[in-house]
Amino acid sequence: MKFSGFSLTLQVADDAEAEHLFAVLAEGGAVELPLMSTPFASRFGKVADRFGTPWMIVTQQQLTR
Repeated sequence: MKFSGFSLTLQVADDAEAEHLFAVLAEGGAVELPLMSTPFASRFGKVADRFGTPWMIVTQQQLTR
C-alpha cells in the first residue's frame, strides 16, 4: 500500500525530542527532508517510516518579546 496526499505531523516540545523521534521513524524508512532549522521551526523534517507512512516532525520556535 502506498500512502500519498497526506503526512502525519508530530509537534514536539524541544529539539532533542524532535531528533529522537526523527531517528526512530527513519530507522528502516526513508528520509524525504532531513531534520533542519527553518524560518518557521527550530527543527523540521519529513520522513517515511518503515511501513511507508509519511511523517513531518516540527519543533515550533519560541517567540521572543
